[in-house]
Amino acid sequence: MTQSGQEPPENGRRTADVSGNSGTPQEFKGPGRRRRKRRSGQGSKAKAAAQENAAATGSPQRAGPVQAKAVSGTVETSSQPPAQPAAEGATASNPGKRRKKRRRGRSPGQGGHDGAANRNPLSGAEDRDTTPCNDAATSLKGKKAAWRRGRRRRQSVDGAAGGASSETRATPDSGSSRAKPAHAGDPAHTVREPSARDADLRLAKTQEKQPRTNWSSGTRERARNGHHRGSLYAALDLGTNNCRLLIARPEERGFRVVDAYSRIVRLGEGVGSNKRLGDAAMDRAIDALANCHRKLADRGVSRSRLIATEACRAAENGTEFIERVQSETGLALEVVNRETEARLAVAGCASLVDHDADGVILFDIGGGSSEIVWLDLRNRCGARGYALTRFIRSWISLPVGVVNLAERHGGVHVTPDVFEAMVEDAAEHLASFSLASSLTEAISSGKVHMLGTSGTVTTLAGVHLGLKRYDRRRVDGTWLEDGDVGRMIDQLRDMPYEARVENPCIGADRADLVLAGCAILEAIRRRWSCSRLRVADRGLREGILTELMSADGVWTHRRSGNRQDRGRQRNRA
Repeated sequence: MTQSGQEPPENGRRTADVSGNSGTPQEFKGPGRRRRKRRSGQGSKAKAAAQENAAATGSPQRAGPVQAKAVSGTVETSSQPPAQPAAEGATASNPGKRRKKRRRGRSPGQGGHDGAANRNPLSGAEDRDTTPCNDAATSLKGKKAAWRRGRRRRQSVDGAAGGASSETRATPDSGSSRAKPAHAGDPAHTVREPSARDADLRLAKTQEKQPRTNWSSGTRERARNGHHRGSLYAALDLGTNNCRLLIARPEERGFRVVDAYSRIVRLGEGVGSNKRLGDAAMDRAIDALANCHRKLADRGVSRSRLIATEACRAAENGTEFIERVQSETGLALEVVNRETEARLAVAGCASLVDHDADGVILFDIGGGSSEIVWLDLRNRCGARGYALTRFIRSWISLPVGVVNLAERHGGVHVTPDVFEAMVEDAAEHLASFSLASSLTEAISSGKVHMLGTSGTVTTLAGVHLGLKRYDRRRVDGTWLEDGDVGRMIDQLRDMPYEARVENPCIGADRADLVLAGCAILEAIRRRWSCSRLRVADRGLREGILTELMSADGVWTHRRSGNRQDRGRQRNRA
């Protein structure tokens, strides 16, 4: 007769009884059957006691059923003498008792801390739950079940360590890999002595549950500057025309915008003629900055960067205005140079760069200046996102924007001649762009596209899409063919001022400035002609947030669970 030593026979099968009794349908193993066998003297305990008595007295056992030894393979009946008794101190071969001890974390024949730890091939960790009995080996199926139970038990203990009041969280510095249960006095609970390997495994599991920060600095929960990954970040851009605020929370791949604010203040109004900020313009800007300060305080922002651009750079009283903002609103503005402004524009729009492009002409048409950046991506080796800031080949900042250009040439009633004068005004400044001939050569390959970030290109995209109401989700990332861009510029140029005011994508705030922006764009297109233009409804604020979060190391390590992290944890164990 051959059958598994641990699985019950098929239901209804009659098995031979070696004692000579008539065979009856074999019962399923269970507590009731074990109790009946103990009462009849045929149980495992009775058999073990009989073997011990026989060994002690040296007399053979009386005739009866031949005992079958439990093994991991098949069970064979024989008339050989019974096996020798187990060594002193070993636990009797009782499957029920083994299972009970495995449930509470201790194998038969193994004291609270005695015995060598076994390696779990499924989880790569030490496991004391799978030590077989001295006289009965566990089947492979039972071992796997024990490994799964042990793994679930360790995970539940690790998860409870984060918030349970009855346990103490283990840290790498404490030298403890597992907290002591609340009912440690109960004999059913056993606590293993921690080892160095356990501490490494515990640290790996803790890092899986904690927010991913820069672990190379030696901290677990915070980035290098002490900010949590769940902290709020803010970026404020006070430009010549707009005051914009963006509050965001970092995520696994990027960030999520929590709050945003934008108001047209025209801070640079009149700066081009008298080189000073006007009182009315400063009052409008301070009122908008006060609203931004309230949003920052209400949201509890812990990390921010507040910048001012061309208007404060060009005005003679720019420093006085910064001090007034500090005293009246409590905000400390930073006046950045043009190179920093160009780099932040690249950082904010880098995610929209075509993955197959060999180069990008990125331009940001602002209120008082316009930045143009050439990204040479022929040797980027798969770099994407923020890493593209390393491939800035050349850049230029034109001292012309929509505000000062409209003030010089007019923006309400723009005739074709006036429009051409604005184009020529902007084109004169492009002559000083370095490496212009190299950029022209790169464009000839056909794998260079434009990337525009400004109110001018977003307005063109909205008009092109025929939006009844401006929708950032549809505009951001839109591709425009070169012919479509030319038609949209001609359409806006021929549109009277009243029609521009009524257009939902332009409005009264931009009706007198949009044609000046179109003139700057037309000058760029005539100098470097690309077949495609991608529209970006993002810019300096997104670049500031990206640089802040990157500097804090919130994206230094990916979430654990990928193949490489699991491999490193197994190797470390």
